[in-house]
Amino acid sequence: MEKNVVVAEIEEIDWGGSRAEDGDTVNKTKTLSSNVHDGLPNPLTDPVKCSFIKGDYLYFHYGCDGQDDRGWGCGYRTVQMMASWLCRNYFPFKDKHRAPPSLHEMQQALVTMGDKPASFSCSREWIGTFEASLILDCYYNVPCKLVHVRGGGAELEHVAVEELHRHFEKHGSPVMMGGDRDNSSKGILGVCTGDNGSYLLVVDPHYYGGPLEKTELQKRGWVAWKRVSSLDQSSFYNLCMPQTANKGT
Repeated sequence: MEKNVVVAEIEEIDWGGSRAEDGDTVNKTKTLSSNVHDGLPNPLTDPVKCSFIKGDYLYFHYGCDGQDDRGWGCGYRTVQMMASWLCRNYFPFKDKHRAPPSLHEMQQALVTMGDKPASFSCSREWIGTFEASLILDCYYNVPCKLVHVRGGGAELEHVAVEELHRHFEKHGSPVMMGGDRDNSSKGILGVCTGDNGSYLLVVDPHYYGGPLEKTELQKRGWVAWKRVSSLDQSSFYNLCMPQTANKGT
C-alpha cells in the first residue's frame, strides 16, 4: 500500500464557536480520527494494480459534531471528509485547522445558489454526488467530475474501476460514491485490481458514536475493502471526483 504522511490519529477540530443546528447544540471542538485506512492490508496478495489517495484527511461520521443526523446525513459527512482533505492538501487551503462546512452551512449554500428551495435549509433531506460537487466548488473552487455508472456487473467492474484508477493516479483526492437502490453514501479512498476482480477501499460515514482509533474502525468494518461484485448489481452508481491535479503546492 502506498504510504501516506500520517498526522495525529485523533485530532481536534474547531467549528468556530457553538451553534444550535436542527435543535441540537454543537460543541465548539470535537475530536476526529485521521487517515483511518492507514495500515489496512491490501485485499490481494498479488494485485495487478492498486491506486490510493495521496495526503491526509479526517473521518467524519454521523453525530461527530454533536448533531444527530442518522438516516439522512451520510452524504454531508462524506463531503466533510473530502473537504478536510482539501484543507490539508489543496492550495490555497492547506490549513488543517480550517473546519469543513457544517451540515447547515452546506444546506444554506445550496439554497443560496438556487439549487434548493428555502425549505431545504435546516431540514433532514439528504444530498448526493451532484450536490457534493456544487458544495466543493462553492467552498473551495474545486470542480468535480461526475461519472454515472448505469448498473452493476461488467460496467461497474470496468468503468468505475478504471475511472478510479485514473483519478487516484492523477488527482489523489477522495471520491464520493452513491446510487439509487444502494443510496448509502461512501467515501472511496482506493481501488485494488486482481486477475479475478477489483476491490474498493471504502470509508463508511454511517458510524454513530465517540471517536474510535483507526484499528477499531477497521475491526468493526467502518473502513474496509469491499469487493466490487458485492455491491448492489441492480443499482446505478454515481462518482464525484474532485479535480485537483496541478493545483497543490
